[in-house]
Amino acid sequence: MQDRRKRRRLTSLKLGTFLMIPHPKLRKPGSLALTTALFLSIGAYSASTVAQAADDVAAQSSVPTTDAGSARPPATFFSINDVLAKIDRQRGRGPGATRLASIAPSNTASDAQPAPKEAPPVGTEPFGLFAFRAPDGILWRKWRGIEADMANEQAVLDRCRERAESCPSYAAQFLRLINAVKSKSGRAQLDEANRAVNMAIRYVSDFAQFGEVDRWSAPLATFATGKGDCEDYAIAKYVALLEAGFPRDELRLVLARERSVRQDHAVLAAHLDGRWLILDNRSSELMEDSDASGLTPLFTIDRRGVNLLAAPYAKRPLLADEVEAAPAAASSDGLGDWSGWEVSNDGDYQLNSQPL
Repeated sequence: MQDRRKRRRLTSLKLGTFLMIPHPKLRKPGSLALTTALFLSIGAYSASTVAQAADDVAAQSSVPTTDAGSARPPATFFSINDVLAKIDRQRGRGPGATRLASIAPSNTASDAQPAPKEAPPVGTEPFGLFAFRAPDGILWRKWRGIEADMANEQAVLDRCRERAESCPSYAAQFLRLINAVKSKSGRAQLDEANRAVNMAIRYVSDFAQFGEVDRWSAPLATFATGKGDCEDYAIAKYVALLEAGFPRDELRLVLARERSVRQDHAVLAAHLDGRWLILDNRSSELMEDSDASGLTPLFTIDRRGVNLLAAPYAKRPLLADEVEAAPAAASSDGLGDWSGWEVSNDGDYQLNSQPL
């Protein structure tokens, strides 16, 4: 073992001495001989370092021969990981430092499909449904018109708060209603808004009042006539609660289908204490959405705009008065009955013309 170490060191010294001897060809920049000499010098140093570590490891795990007079060297066993660990320890990387020759990749690629995530059985919208943005259509146009009207009426309310003597009577009436709602909190606030608006407006259909099939009005326009239909009640309650400080994100105008009379209906839904409460112009009492079993909700309208309501179809039980749905192309006569839509003359869809 010692003889081999001496021969290796002597070879390294001879190689170093050779490299130090001046040679005309080595003085040329970029010479192949210079590159080869440098490579041999670096390789000799690295080989010497690894060989030294391998000898040290092998010495610790050598197996002595049984024949003391034999010239054969003893068998040695070592692994590349042991050699690398020895070099790491010599270079001050800690007594327990270990560097593996190969490791498993930290990121693995697989063509296996991820486990599907089951949709929650109940949504966060009224009636436990899920909301999706509705395509642009007549409902969007109606709501944008109402938003513009409400912005104009907001300016009237602001002027009435500054100068009460010049405030129109219908605007002053709506302001008194807002103040009454604002004086309450929690469920009592919702109850006050529902009762006060129901008492202030007399139900009259749009056709009887305006000669139109379906017309939505902002609160001050409704209070100016004292008349309106279900959408006008719901819109007035929506604005009154907003003015009273009720959270905007907790209010929904709900457009639904009243199955008992096969007509469309609009109510206001308010989220309070983890439950959706329904404010209906046909009742002075609040009810939870789970108790409004006669309604099939179709759309919600809030600060985000018009949204479609949907539930996981496979989990939706068939209602008692419903039949299995036929293909849409089978008949166009039942489109309004099933979805609450009718086809207008211009090919667009709109809610049925006889809301409650």
